[in-house]
Amino acid sequence: MSDVPLGATAAVSERAAPRDPAASVSETTLRAHVQTLAGDIGERNVMNPQALRAAADYLRRQWQSQGYEVIAHEYTIERERWANLEVSRQGRKTPNEIVVIGAHYDSVFGSPGANDNGSGVAALLELARLFAARDTERTVRFVAFVNEEPPLFRTGDMGSRQYARAARAQNEDIRAMLSLETIGHYNDAPGSQHYPPLFSPFFPDRGNFIGMVSNIGSRALLRQAVSAFRAASDFPLEYVSTFGWVPGVDWSDHGSFWSEGYPAIMVTDTALYRYPYYHSAQDTPDKVDYARLARVTAALAAVVEALAKSD
Repeated sequence: MSDVPLGATAAVSERAAPRDPAASVSETTLRAHVQTLAGDIGERNVMNPQALRAAADYLRRQWQSQGYEVIAHEYTIERERWANLEVSRQGRKTPNEIVVIGAHYDSVFGSPGANDNGSGVAALLELARLFAARDTERTVRFVAFVNEEPPLFRTGDMGSRQYARAARAQNEDIRAMLSLETIGHYNDAPGSQHYPPLFSPFFPDRGNFIGMVSNIGSRALLRQAVSAFRAASDFPLEYVSTFGWVPGVDWSDHGSFWSEGYPAIMVTDTALYRYPYYHSAQDTPDKVDYARLARVTAALAAVVEALAKSD
């Protein structure tokens, strides 16, 4: 791997490997998950508590049908109870070493949240299904986080902040965290991709890739994830290790784990830098590219498998 300097930033483009195990992932199931969350349930947040709880109930049913025991990590905000939902595969070799795969299941006020973040949750559910009967050396946790969006974003009541803080208090050995954040929109047109200031010269102007983003402290994890992804798929991948203060870099649940000193990366289609329906009422299920979402999810299964090895 070679590095492209951008101040103290490491940025690299990768496309490789002919093998793509997309057949292991169900495009139909991904579509059904997004339709249920964003089409049937719709906008789901603390302003629409009944819908947010309906989404949580849907996740519970899906995971129970996959054979998991669902753990609800509940906390209170102004007398209302909310829950991060977790299922896990116990590691057979080093069970105290933990890999967390997470996605937030709420949507922003005024949006049904098909891509943000129905796409991430759909992939989370599919990954959990793929690992339901698979042995891993490390423990793998699949976590659906509540309350990522405003007005709780970047507050102590953000679901992932609650989760990461509790993990640190219990001295849990989280070796890797992947945040699946808005991963379902792709565009092959020139000029469809934008970036924060100074990044454009180093990356393509077509929004047809999946991105991986880390802070400097999580650079080793990023390299490992990129290596596993490109070994499994030829899907276009761009990645960067940079400063957390760059706009958009810490704008999801991985930032909560950075705050507690855990290595974490975000997997994203870059959201507002590409997606014209970001945080709008038009973020509906028909905007998601399910074929490419399936390919990305399949490659992420290889990433999870690699991260779950104790060596």
